[in-house]
Amino acid sequence: MRSEEGRGGYIENNSDTESIGSDKSAFSGPLANKRASKKSARFNLPPEAAVTSSSNNNDDGGYVEITLDIRDDSVAVHSVQGALHHEDPELSLLTKKTLEINNKSSSFRSSLFRNTSSHIKQVSQELKRFASLTRRPSSRRFDRTKSAAAHALKGLKFITTKTGAAGNGWPAVEKRYNELAITTSDGLLHCSMFGECIGMNKESKEFAGELFRGLCRKHNISGDSINKAQLKEFWDQISDESFDSRLQTFFDMVDTDADGRITEEEVKEIISLSASANKLSNIQKQAEEYAAMIMEELDPDNAGYIMIHNLETLLLQAPNQSVRVGDSRILSQMLSQKLKPTQENNPLRKCYQKIKYFLMDNWQRVWIMLLWLGIVGGLFAYKFVQYRNKAAYDVMGYCVCIAKGGAETLKFNMALILLPVCRNTITWLRNKTKLGLVVPFDDNLNFHKVIAVGIGIGVILHGGAHLTCDFPRLLHATEEEYEPMKPYFGDEQPDNYWWFVKGVEGVTGIIMVVLMVIAFTLATPWFRRNKLNLPKPLKRLTGFNAFWYSHHLFIIVYTLLIVHGIKLYLTKKWYQKTTWMYLAVPMVLYACERLTRALRSSIEPVKILKVAVYPGNVLALHMSKPQGFKYKSGQYMFVNCAAVSPFEWHPFSITSSPGDDYLSVHIRTLGDWTRQLKTVFSEVCQPAPAGKSGLLRAERENTSLGRFPKILIDGPYGAPAQDYKKYDVVLLVGLGIGATPMISIVKDIINNMKSEDNNLESGLTVNNNNKNSSFNTRKAYFYWVTREQGSFEWFKGIMNEVAEMDEKRVIELHNYCTSVYEEGDARSALIAMLQSLHHAKNGVDVVSGTRVKSHFAKPNWRQVYKRIALHHPDSRIGVFYCGAPALTKELRQLASDFSHKTSTKFEFHKENF
Repeated sequence: MRSEEGRGGYIENNSDTESIGSDKSAFSGPLANKRASKKSARFNLPPEAAVTSSSNNNDDGGYVEITLDIRDDSVAVHSVQGALHHEDPELSLLTKKTLEINNKSSSFRSSLFRNTSSHIKQVSQELKRFASLTRRPSSRRFDRTKSAAAHALKGLKFITTKTGAAGNGWPAVEKRYNELAITTSDGLLHCSMFGECIGMNKESKEFAGELFRGLCRKHNISGDSINKAQLKEFWDQISDESFDSRLQTFFDMVDTDADGRITEEEVKEIISLSASANKLSNIQKQAEEYAAMIMEELDPDNAGYIMIHNLETLLLQAPNQSVRVGDSRILSQMLSQKLKPTQENNPLRKCYQKIKYFLMDNWQRVWIMLLWLGIVGGLFAYKFVQYRNKAAYDVMGYCVCIAKGGAETLKFNMALILLPVCRNTITWLRNKTKLGLVVPFDDNLNFHKVIAVGIGIGVILHGGAHLTCDFPRLLHATEEEYEPMKPYFGDEQPDNYWWFVKGVEGVTGIIMVVLMVIAFTLATPWFRRNKLNLPKPLKRLTGFNAFWYSHHLFIIVYTLLIVHGIKLYLTKKWYQKTTWMYLAVPMVLYACERLTRALRSSIEPVKILKVAVYPGNVLALHMSKPQGFKYKSGQYMFVNCAAVSPFEWHPFSITSSPGDDYLSVHIRTLGDWTRQLKTVFSEVCQPAPAGKSGLLRAERENTSLGRFPKILIDGPYGAPAQDYKKYDVVLLVGLGIGATPMISIVKDIINNMKSEDNNLESGLTVNNNNKNSSFNTRKAYFYWVTREQGSFEWFKGIMNEVAEMDEKRVIELHNYCTSVYEEGDARSALIAMLQSLHHAKNGVDVVSGTRVKSHFAKPNWRQVYKRIALHHPDSRIGVFYCGAPALTKELRQLASDFSHKTSTKFEFHKENF
């Protein structure tokens, strides 16, 4: 039995329930409850009505499958066909597991079956009449029932739900009309303002104009302006939620000459308009070709036009059954109920649960932070007590204790801050030891920032106590009070601040503070990511370059820190001057790191094999793999190009897989360095030949325009995504260019699966000591979300390769183009029709140009998590995300919510650069 409410598994963005349109299973007996739905069942027909075949003696020969529309008080036969499908074991097993968890659903399902038995009796006599249909090839019939039109209705909304009739949108439209009409000379609403008036955005201006003209033709209005009464008539029509009204409105908009027929030229025009509104330039260029395809489909008799019923046929057909977007509504409702936040009235219990969940999700970070705070607090207390018992305390009081305590934490943090940026060391610890189980190496840069905050606090305590408390007390001390200070400050008592400033201690301290303030300021997101709108002369103070160069001021800072630590006022014995002791090991380790990077990158420069420049300002570099360069999917490396800057190194995720014989990176031009890098490589590229992807392209053998710039690489370095092999199931999420580490993982999963298959075919068994034994991944969900259609060109070849090679359906690829309006918007309706036709006919998606069918607008991440949780109960899911920080909070929170309230545990990881 199947539930097909909404047909085809369409999901509303704000819905917590799902439906499915492709799962069929045999069932004999009552079918459904009284809700409007479509059900299928098998019935054993009498021998005389059964279809027999001499060549097929299977058990299904005497069955037919009937799809029914079940209303409150009626049953309509939707279709009858031979039941050639067997029960879906995956759905049955999932249903069984879920129903065992919730006994209430079992009783619900039983009552659901019983309530429908009366409906089945009503049509039992008609079934024999339809049995004859199985003797001939069945043809899909499109009906006008509510359930059949439900999907089509969702694809022809000219206004959003919030501004529609249900949302009382007319007052808002009337208000905008009054505001816009004032600006015109005749007090009417001009065609160019119609889209803005009804709530469409500026990008849909042309589409709104065509809609305006279609409505004018329908209402016999001439001219380009309308009054308020006419606008109300237009609004009533476009906000009408009936299928006939929406279909007629859409048809009138396409039928530009109002003759009741749609020609190929008119189809071409509306395709071009829809593509423009959805920023699909490639579809706009091929509008003529796609118009011909639609005419071929809907006008098989070559009449040269299509009528409204032809367009209705295209809309009423079920969505592509190959796209499974949900499970049964019953299972989804069960999970939705379970995921509803429980209202806890007891504040103590509520607080306890929050703390418990926080510790469960962040225990690694918590113990590291507690350890760090404990050490810092202990050092401060140790130095505070030590100076509390010294002679300086009698003159300077608690000020000197605070200053020296702050100085001790400063020395420790200045040493510690180098360790999180020792990339080779961290990569070795991550790969070769088990420390990753208790130490969150993924947060190394976050910890680096936390330590920087600790340094800032230490500077304030140390410098502030000296300048505002210690030195004033010393300057105003009596001769008797100053007597114990002579061994430290000299026989003559200082008489002003200049005495402290001009000394080595003062000069080094002030310079260090100034340099640290510069480095800290330019490292903030506002400066590093160019978020400040500064005057043009100051623009050079922002961006990655300013951050990178200012951070290298640390060489001067550490030199001055050592000098400052030797020239102390109150400490004269060398073994009590501990600054160098704190810094010795970390500085040596960091120096070795930098030396290793320099030697490793300069011994053998890589050779450029291929260069491609893609839409969206993305540069792809394919280069030779240096001997001994071993990496894991998800890792990154640093790239240097002397033609741009001999000193700058920038990190980029590796997009090739470890099994490839080359290295590749995809670089998006977001700053000065990447922009110049693209420029120098574009100079040696030519327009891509036919059949090759990219705007510009160059192979190593074809360098007639000049030699490739020299490239140095340094790496590989560990990243969160490299641990994907620990999980049986992974959810990979990439936003825009953030898909780069995920692409490498996708390719690696395919290569590992192929390797295992080859081993099995060869009769080899996987040894537990084999390196491949650590590969546990059996299912991967890859969601790539991008704003531009051209972005799909970046990894077009890889997408097609995965779609072709993944015979076991290990990887689910989901491409989302956010420039396209969501499913359910009339502006994307024709794109959706075109997409279904083209994919069914040619196996290629019109949006992405790949074999992977694209989705529109943004994913509903809650539905994504829910679907995975339903499919993989009692499993650990690795969630890996790379992209803009805005989505991090939502994905992390969803992972936490589903982990706490379902048997599926989601572990969230984010890439940090």
